[in-house]
Amino acid sequence: MEIPEKIWEEYGMDQHPVLATVFGNGLINHTWKLNYGAEAYILQTINQLVFTDPWAIASNIDAIAQYLLEHHPQYLFVTPKQTKQGASMLVLNGVYYRIFPFVKDSVAKTVLETPEQAFEAARQFGLFTKNLAGFDCGQLKTTLPKFHDLVLRDQQFLDAVEHGNQERKNIAKGLIDKLVAYRFITHRFAQIISNPNFKIRPTHHDTKISNVLFNSQDKAICVIDLDTLMPGYFISDLGDMMRTYLCPVSEEESDFNKIGIRKDFYDAVIDGYCSEMGNELSKDELDAIPYAGQFMVYMQALRFLTDYLNNDVYYGAKYPDQNLVRAGNQLVLLEKLLELAI
Repeated sequence: MEIPEKIWEEYGMDQHPVLATVFGNGLINHTWKLNYGAEAYILQTINQLVFTDPWAIASNIDAIAQYLLEHHPQYLFVTPKQTKQGASMLVLNGVYYRIFPFVKDSVAKTVLETPEQAFEAARQFGLFTKNLAGFDCGQLKTTLPKFHDLVLRDQQFLDAVEHGNQERKNIAKGLIDKLVAYRFITHRFAQIISNPNFKIRPTHHDTKISNVLFNSQDKAICVIDLDTLMPGYFISDLGDMMRTYLCPVSEEESDFNKIGIRKDFYDAVIDGYCSEMGNELSKDELDAIPYAGQFMVYMQALRFLTDYLNNDVYYGAKYPDQNLVRAGNQLVLLEKLLELAI
């Protein structure tokens, strides 16, 4: 994808040449690192197939930035560079662009290596949520409707079981039966969203390790990638960390014998998150900490198997039965989490 030269003029960056190089390995947005004189920036496009209202993302980030500036001015929150017209995004030929300052001496990790890193990442996500404790969630727009709505994902799964590919239903019968047996996880989610002791908060919704920046001392310094920032429950952020931090292999691993829970990472995630959020959570929320991981892993297993039964229309597949493998992978991880909670 070529970058229009007009961007530099609109952002007031036309006094020096801009060196742009492809940056990172994100799957949703196109990203480049920019060198402009002595400064460095990150340029991104917004994927409109995923985020149909890019201005909702910009509105959320602007509202959060203003609140943090007023109430926690020392907190490192990376805000977009403004255009000459004072906007936080630029639209050219139907493409949405934004530029962020590059955080100096920072690194984003793609692989979580130690419990200490897990603690640091979880602490940073907890700090982000804690600093927004007084923020009015009514100001936030929903960028991905019903993204972590387990009741909806459960219904989509049941619909796929009824109407999906018959041959695939036969192949996946064992998985289907197990996921149906674990529907008590959905029932508990339905209870949670009707329980006033579970607070709706500004929630990141995508707490994988690459969305935390670390310094050279391996200390987490801030969270990034706020496209999925919207109102939600703490179980989304804590659960996503459990889903992606605890197992030594990814959701793509087909050798299920390699799937397990690293207990020291599990403890580190909870300790790190609660070091900031412990006093913010109600008793009911604290009691639901083990459930957070079950919730997120179960939901992902449902989504993978739903897509498999629907002929891979959402996630796609690079090889036959990839979504079946992914669903089986997450089911094993779920069962390991359930064993841990006994």
